[in-house]
Amino acid sequence: MPDAPGLELIAQELNDAHPGSVLETYHDRGQACLIVDPEQVLAVLGWLRDTPGQEYRFLASLHAADYLPAEPRFGVHYELLNMARVERIRVRAALHDPAAPGRGSSMESPEATAEGKVLGAGAEEAASLPVIDSCVEMFPTAEFQEREVYDFFGIVFRGHPDLRRILMPEEYVGWPQRRDFPVGGEPVIFTHNEREVPRWYE
Repeated sequence: MPDAPGLELIAQELNDAHPGSVLETYHDRGQACLIVDPEQVLAVLGWLRDTPGQEYRFLASLHAADYLPAEPRFGVHYELLNMARVERIRVRAALHDPAAPGRGSSMESPEATAEGKVLGAGAEEAASLPVIDSCVEMFPTAEFQEREVYDFFGIVFRGHPDLRRILMPEEYVGWPQRRDFPVGGEPVIFTHNEREVPRWYE
């Protein structure tokens, strides 16, 4: 991974190429991380992938975190690898919660499918979800990982080819890995639970 001075050089070069794209950096516990403007995340990922000398061409992981009560509340994390150098760098897009008190949703409606359908529940709820551009065209392995982030955190990936729940039932209400999601409650009913239990299983 880049050392602390190397990370600062990367941030400076990125800001030269895409002004304002890198908001902050940190280098802690063996992690080199760029905190970036979510509106420029594709520009940052493309620069890290294609710029000679960088060439972080493998997306090892895409995941999210909820930092409630901190703001920006959400972070979408991209773990990139340069396989030739066996070098890793993390990119974190910091997303505000449009549904937070006092924050009107300033983002456009989260239309994320090829047909332009609003996802999930009603349009009112969809408008209150955080939105970020999908990187599936750049890194095809992100397709299912973005679906998982949407499923658990309610983060919409604009431009995703098939954004829908991947682990929870389609009719499930809520985002179970958000920090304000209630613990416990009714068990989740999946389709296979609705079938009659065979007698030999009793």
